Formats: sequence, structure tokens, C-alpha cells
Amino acid sequence: MRATKLVCTLGPASEHRVGELVAAGMDVARINCSHGEPDARVRILEAVRRASGQGGRPVGVMADLSGPKVRLGDLEGGEVTLETGARFEFRPDGIGDVRGAGTTHAALASDIEPGDRVLLADGAVELRVMERAGGGVMTEVVRGGTVRSRAGVNVPSERLSMPTISPKDEEDLRWALRAGIDMVAQSFVRRAGDVRALAGMIPDPRPVIVAKIETRPAVEDAAAILDASDGIMVARGDLGVETPLEEIPVLQKRLVALARDTARPVVVATQMLESMIGTPRPTRAETQDVAQAVFDGADAILLSAETAIGRYPVEAVRTAARILETAETAGADFLPRGREPGALDLEELPLARAAAVLALRGGAEAVACFTRSGLTARLLSACRPGVPIHAFTPDPRAVGRMTLFHGVAPRVCEPPSDTDAMIAMMETGLRDIGVGGSVVMVASSPAGRTHANLLKMHRLDV
Repeated sequence: MRATKLVCTLGPASEHRVGELVAAGMDVARINCSHGEPDARVRILEAVRRASGQGGRPVGVMADLSGPKVRLGDLEGGEVTLETGARFEFRPDGIGDVRGAGTTHAALASDIEPGDRVLLADGAVELRVMERAGGGVMTEVVRGGTVRSRAGVNVPSERLSMPTISPKDEEDLRWALRAGIDMVAQSFVRRAGDVRALAGMIPDPRPVIVAKIETRPAVEDAAAILDASDGIMVARGDLGVETPLEEIPVLQKRLVALARDTARPVVVATQMLESMIGTPRPTRAETQDVAQAVFDGADAILLSAETAIGRYPVEAVRTAARILETAETAGADFLPRGREPGALDLEELPLARAAAVLALRGGAEAVACFTRSGLTARLLSACRPGVPIHAFTPDPRAVGRMTLFHGVAPRVCEPPSDTDAMIAMMETGLRDIGVGGSVVMVASSPAGRTHANLLKMHRLDV
């Protein structure tokens, strides 16, 4: 079983091929609320749920909120190419062309100053602000390139006056909650208070909140953001715009390590297999990049444009899955294993650590646990036992949340009547999927009425 999870953004290139993406290895489907119409989201969600049922394994769904992101408006023909040395104006509104375009932030002229650097489309084009006049902003193209409609406009985030949670985010969140989305990704988080504000809008039991670290203030407040959230995403596109490119590899390692230290899942995202938007094979550097995320200890990687608008969405998923699997098997000596999260003080943690050590040293084929919320599975995942973790839960909502956890295969079960019935249920479930040999079992006694407090080495004969 591949342990590192694969998150795939669905869009025009893939919304009709969801079944193929699930078969190719997609673990979590990402719906980007910055793009597409509400009707398209509903179709995608229905397709994911249908393909998950037909494929016989759970696939989680993540709704990615737009956040305080400035974007270009619509462009003539869908894209324009800006030449170095040309002038480009940010206008209050209107269809854009090579001379200028509107943006989604009406007060942009108030947030930037002459001399500021502005980047378009994750840095594909660089502009320098020359002057502000009549509600618009005139810039000079320092580095030219091609941009599409609704491309991102990156300005210094600490001066951006947009609210952290916009009315559009609130509307998209209401839809996500009605639809039973498993995870919500919060874009352009700047401080822990942003995450707490979002959490305060969601009733329990809430979906997993994944805070996207893509601004310099978020990097500086990462520990507090992790404490407020259920996981993080290292979103290297916008982060690479706000920070020097040469710092990104180090920041990635630090953020992944910090997430693992708090037993929270971490996703590495942006340009993982970027060349596969237009070609059927990735570059060798991209292959190395995906494998390095595994060696760093990431719980998941994310494909964005590769599967949303690329020419080879299914091939990109298959390729990513192969790279992940090879890194985990042929590169097993380089994987972080048996590490106890050090920034937690939970009663369940010592048992999870003991289960990981027992699995590693006792030659277990798998770890099995019973969990109602997914916490036991999350702690086991963070301790990296080096074998598959089969998590049994009576709550279907917990199944969706656990699809992001490294090495965890979640499944629904009937609530057991007592501890013996719980162990028998896990034994039957493991046999049904062909697991045999020694298995470490983590459970609670009395069954389901206390935290995990029982550790057992169990022998299975298939």
C-alpha cells in the first residue's frame, strides 16, 4: 500500500475522467473554489463519490477556499503575452488585453506604492509599479511572459487590505458544509487568528481545516497556525513569490518537520509535475522533487494544473503514484520512521509510539486501530510505524477525514459491543482484505468509551 497520499485538483481536463483518476491512485480530490461555476463543483463532487464507491476505496474531498487573493479579470481570448519593457495597467474593471486588465480587488491602488514589485501567475511575469492615477495602477513589465484570465496577482501580503475570509469564502464554505466536504483548505493565511476565525464559523463535527502556508507572515507564525489548524499545506507557488526562491527548499523541510512534530498532516504543493501540463513525461528534476517530499516526511503531495487543465491528467496521477511508491520502497532507507511527535501532550501518544516501535521491531505486517474521530489513526500515522495502518471507525465522516493521513487506510465498521467484539471485528476486516501474519492492534477498553489504552500483538492466519 502506498503510504504518501495523492491530492488531485479537478477541473475541465479531469471532471469527466474522475473514475480513471481514482483507479490511477487519487486519494483526495481538490475542488478549487477560485475557479469554475457552482454547478461544476456539484458534478465533480457527485463524480468523486460515485467513483469512490465503484472503486471500492474511500476518496476524500477538499474544498479550497479562495482567500484574500488578488486575481486578474477576464482577458481577450483567455490569455495575453506581455513584452518586457511594455506598460501594463491595473484597471478598476473591464475586459483585459496587452495594455491592462481589471482585478478582483477594487482597492488595489490603495495597497501598493510606486516601486513595488508585482508578480503575475506565480511569478511567470514580473511588473514594477510606476504610478497610481484615477483608481488605476500603471506598471512596467520587468520580465515578460504569458498570463491567463484570472491569473494570480501577487502584492506584499502584509499590506493587503482584503479581509481574510471574504463574502465569497463564506458562500463557498456554506456550500462545502452542506455538501459534506471532508476537508477545507484556507488560502493565504497570515496568522493563527485567521484559522480560528474560520473554525468559529464551522459547527462540530467539522471537516479537517488545512491552513495553506503561502505568505511570509504565515511562515513566521507557523507554529501557532499548526496549533489552530488540523494540518497545513506548503503552497510553494505563492510562497516562492513572497520569499526568495533559494529559501523554499529549506522552508519546506522546516514546515514538514514542524507539522510532523505536532502530529498534523502536511501537504507539499505546486509545480510537482508542472511539465506534464503539456507533455506526457515529467522532467528528472520534477521526479526528484516528488521523491524528496516523501523523504522529507510529507503526508501528501498535490497536483494542481497538471490534473485540472493539463493535457495528460491521468498520466500525471499514474506517474506521481509510481514515483511515490518507488521512493517508499527502493528508497526505504531514507524514510523517517519511528519518530515520536515531540510537541504534543496527549494521553494517546505514548500508546501510538509504542505501537510504532512494536510494529517496527516485531516484524508486524500492519497496524490496526479502532477510532471514532480519527485521532488514534493520526497519531499512529505521525509515529510512522513503517507498515500500513488500517483504521476502523463507525463514523463515515471520519473516513473522509482520514484519507489525508500518511499510511492510513480508513474503513467503516459497525460499532462493537465490547472490547472482544472490537478485536474480532478488526480481525475479520483484515482477513477480508488479505492481511495475514502478525498485526499490532490498538483499541480501547471499554470499547469506544475511552481513549485508546490497549495494545496487542495479534496473529492472523488468512
